[in-house]
Amino acid sequence: MQLHTKDYGVIDYEEKDLFFFPDGLFGFSQVQHFLPLCLNEEEDSTILLLHGVEDPNLAFVVINPFTLDPDYAPTLTEEELSYLGVKSAEELSYYVTCVLREDYLSNTVNLKCPLVINPENHKGMQVILESSGYDYKHTLGSFASVQEKKAAV
Repeated sequence: MQLHTKDYGVIDYEEKDLFFFPDGLFGFSQVQHFLPLCLNEEEDSTILLLHGVEDPNLAFVVINPFTLDPDYAPTLTEEELSYLGVKSAEELSYYVTCVLREDYLSNTVNLKCPLVINPENHKGMQVILESSGYDYKHTLGSFASVQEKKAAV
């Protein structure tokens, strides 16, 4: 199969490569299939571009939240775990959406509403962590791991 993108041209993929969000993402329920593209091949799947299949003009930059905060502790309900087909939250992969700004340290991530994906079947959902203490906007500059990387450069 092929995805025609504005920025990356034509991308060949197989159905098994897609992430499937049956309910879409918040505000984008019409797009249920996303093709994950690595933005930095050296860092594997730390930063991805999730490219909408039903709407190739829709794409989200997402980051593995544990690379920003190793103590990130999302708590899912039994219903959410069941929906994703797992018994434990540790079986899942997590990503948070990132809003890009000119100044890298001003980029923000949404730790309150992570994308949660079962890596076995690629079924995912976006959840709201009700009693987490996480916010919708955390600047990258607020994470010690980002500050350490910047200092090392």
